[in-house]
Amino acid sequence: MEHAAPDLATYVRKPLAPAHVAQLHAAGEVVNFAPGETLVAFGQPSDAFFYILEGEAAAYDEVTGERYGNATLGPTQFTGEMSLLTGGTIMLTNRAVTPLRAIRVPRDAVLQLMSAIPDMSDIIVTVLAARRRRLIDSDQAGLTLIGAAEDRGVRRVEAFAASNRIPFRSLTLDSDEAQMLATRCGITAGQPVVVLGEATVLTDPTPRRIARHFGLDSAVEEGAQFDVVIVGAGPAGIAAGVYAGAEGLRALVIDELSVGGQAATSSRIENYMGFPTGISGADLCARGEIQALKFGTRFAVPRRVCAIHENAAGFALELDDGVNVKGRAIVVATGVQYRRLPIARLDEFEGAGVSYAATEIEARHLRGADAVVVGGGNSAGQAAMFLSQRAGHVHLVVRGTSLAASMSDYLIDRIHKTPSITLHFRSEVTGLHGGDQLERVTLAKQDSGETVQLPAAGLFLMVGAAPNTSWLSEFLELDKQGYIMSTADFSTSRPGVFAVGDVRATSIKRVASAVGEGSIVISRVWKHLAG
Repeated sequence: MEHAAPDLATYVRKPLAPAHVAQLHAAGEVVNFAPGETLVAFGQPSDAFFYILEGEAAAYDEVTGERYGNATLGPTQFTGEMSLLTGGTIMLTNRAVTPLRAIRVPRDAVLQLMSAIPDMSDIIVTVLAARRRRLIDSDQAGLTLIGAAEDRGVRRVEAFAASNRIPFRSLTLDSDEAQMLATRCGITAGQPVVVLGEATVLTDPTPRRIARHFGLDSAVEEGAQFDVVIVGAGPAGIAAGVYAGAEGLRALVIDELSVGGQAATSSRIENYMGFPTGISGADLCARGEIQALKFGTRFAVPRRVCAIHENAAGFALELDDGVNVKGRAIVVATGVQYRRLPIARLDEFEGAGVSYAATEIEARHLRGADAVVVGGGNSAGQAAMFLSQRAGHVHLVVRGTSLAASMSDYLIDRIHKTPSITLHFRSEVTGLHGGDQLERVTLAKQDSGETVQLPAAGLFLMVGAAPNTSWLSEFLELDKQGYIMSTADFSTSRPGVFAVGDVRATSIKRVASAVGEGSIVISRVWKHLAG
């Protein structure tokens, strides 16, 4: 499989101003590299920023060893991508092509300069974000997944990498590239594996291990103290992180899965102000994360909060790996999750055809086969429209008699006009069939009492919602459904703990309202900290 080599020259190349370069000189040191020497290496901590004064450097594909694209970085340009902001590891090796002289600035010093000089920050952030986007789109990266279609462990890593914007390449078992990589790694051809770099095979390729390698979960250490800890990285949590950082608060955002929450699974949001042609939930949340990182907010994923305790200084949160962090205030933005339906063999097919999100990753494994979407809300409607462009046919299964009760009119109209979508009202999925992968589902029609089997390579469950509050059951007042009871200013039954977004009782389940609440709550946090 061949890929067009990306041209790094198309990156945003607005140079830093002379005053910015003077600040870099003051904060760093001038270093020299001979041709072939490495400035930054894949998998190493992103702990330095290099501003090139003389000479040229080039990026290299860690798997093939070949140049990444045809362009070079020259004078007035600098190394790095988003891992510089997140504190993760290097995603792309850079080596000197000619004798090279550069200013080396420690990461912490660069972040301090970016915080103090907004126009300098804007230039650097724009370039770093463009490079990460290009690396994701290039299908050339130091993380290689082989056999995601056949192995649910590899597929879990694929979904985690995609949702956390980790660049990766995904190869089929029988591709020439997979065969060559297997030979280099000394493994049996046709074996599903996860490979780091050119030859490092991960024997236990879990999302947590991938997160550790790329530094996604390294944002906190034992006993770390913050002004506010935000639990949940959906739209509400990200917005709170943006405003907390902008107001100078030391803030941490924690999520047990990825940045974006349930909103990141939405293939297209068309009614969010400012995006007339729509935007995917993942892209919207990624932009918010970049804003929050720019202001100094830290993110930690995948990290789950197991327990929370109050103390004289505020609160202590115990994470699932035993680490404890402290916050003077807490914002709960854990949102909701789709309910698991009581269907036999459901757990067998989760990750092997059954999904709770409809993104490009899940659609890739349909390969033109039929899909079944269960649900009558906007998320189900967006999923059906998205999948209709990739699946052979989409069956939208709704328990009610119409879509009007919980779906926006514009979606209803589009679904009715899409010939590759068939609606099944007053119906439910009652059975799943297949070997290692889902192949068919049984559909029960309530009006007639008949059952039919539909071919389905994918079943997308987007029905019902359960709040993610089990860890708060003994700490905050919840309603009968488990949603957090809160006041108009987002205060909860525990002073210093606030709730925003879908996890609140009586909340409006919309991205815009979640963003608004996350933005507003920081003023309440300020008032609490000041008082």
